[in-house]
Amino acid sequence: MTPTSAVEKINPVAEAENYHVRFIRDESGLDYIEIDNALATAKIALQGAHVTAWQPKSQPHPVLWLSSNARYVPGRSIRGGIPICWPWFGAHPTDSTLCPHGFARVMPWQVVDAETLNNGATRIELQMLEPAESKRQLSYPHLLTVTITVGETLRLDLATTNKADHPFMVGEALHTYFQVSDVATIQIKGLEDTLYADKVFNYERRVESSDVQFSGEFDRVYLNTNVDCMIHDAGLNRQIRISKSGSQSTVIWNPWEEKAGQMVDMGKPDEWREMICVETANALENSVVISPGRTHTMSVEYRVETL
Repeated sequence: MTPTSAVEKINPVAEAENYHVRFIRDESGLDYIEIDNALATAKIALQGAHVTAWQPKSQPHPVLWLSSNARYVPGRSIRGGIPICWPWFGAHPTDSTLCPHGFARVMPWQVVDAETLNNGATRIELQMLEPAESKRQLSYPHLLTVTITVGETLRLDLATTNKADHPFMVGEALHTYFQVSDVATIQIKGLEDTLYADKVFNYERRVESSDVQFSGEFDRVYLNTNVDCMIHDAGLNRQIRISKSGSQSTVIWNPWEEKAGQMVDMGKPDEWREMICVETANALENSVVISPGRTHTMSVEYRVETL
């Protein structure tokens, strides 16, 4: 963390135009933070602490994909950007009536701190609130915070603190949707020789033998990996580097044509071709056990490199 003396403090609950931060509300009643600093622009929905947009000013194209049919309504997740999956990934392990990927992405969050760093980046810290609905789904006490740093790179630090008197387990993911030129022509590098569970084939386990390429529905959980991976996109003349810590799973997903057509919020026809999800996660056997009084932090940083 940068020492307080190295930053300018922002009032996190008031308009802060002079610090490149603006708080807005849309016609549905959802609140957002808009960031426009010297390095990048970004937008964060306070429902879900959901980053919906980030684009460095050095780059001609958005880095995050956002569906043209995304829903902006209370209690519904937004299709695109960076949804936070927590405290479970995928279906709930014992109760299928509960929200897939957990409830953090649809809960209200509040800003608890904001800073302008010396390099011009903006750092926002948010904390998830606990309305009755979340307590019904997760009864033991906890604290969930996310720190989002917007600059030439985008960094997220998701911290879970166990405030109970017993250990508990969480599954989690930063379910990031990236903008690409065409999913059929990109490659994802860095996962060679990694074990994965293939959800398209009933979680069959295999080992990745080469760069990841796409020709149909794709839904894999790569296990026991903390390495950087890169989205190589010749069509946009760029490579997106994904660096992480506190994460042992990487999830890659694209629904492809048939499944995308069944999803009302996936955007116009063929819009699915312009996205790939590469998710920093702790899933399946990589779920994390947190001891009483301890904090587990999962972090990721995204950087755009020119080819």
